[in-house]
This record gives sequence, structure tokens and C-alpha cells, in this order.
Amino acid sequence: MACPRLSLVILLLCGVLFSGEMATNAKVVACPLYCLQVEYMTCPSSGEEHLSAHCNCCLTSGSQGCTLHLSDGSHFNCS
Repeated sequence: MACPRLSLVILLLCGVLFSGEMATNAKVVACPLYCLQVEYMTCPSSGEEHLSAHCNCCLTSGSQGCTLHLSDGSHFNCS
């Protein structure tokens, strides 16, 4: 009778430790729900090539260091 209880306690402890480890390694990024009027994007890795862009820096994967060029002539730097 004690053996199944001990197994259950060990299993629960392992689950608690594992879930705690997962929570500390998780990185959550929340993207804002607004859309800029982006004409094109330029990135250091592609030089001056005009790349297609999404609504904002968060929705464009790998946009660190890139610049969003807006339809009104202004620009927005992704940091």
C-alpha cells in the first residue's frame, strides 16, 4: 500500500519541478494590436533592398534593427 503512494508522491513532485522549470524558461511577447501604414521595410542584412512588411515591428519576424518606411514619408525603427 505504501509503494503506490510513494510512487504517486514522487510523480507529483517531478511534475511540479518540471512545470516550474518550464515557466522560468518561457518568454512571452505580446504584439500590439495596431497597424501602421507601411509601404516597405529595409534591414541591415539586406542592404537597401525594399522588403515587404507587415503592420508593425512585432508582427514582422526578425525585424530587429530594421526600418519600416511609412506611406506618409516618415519611418519607424524596430529595436
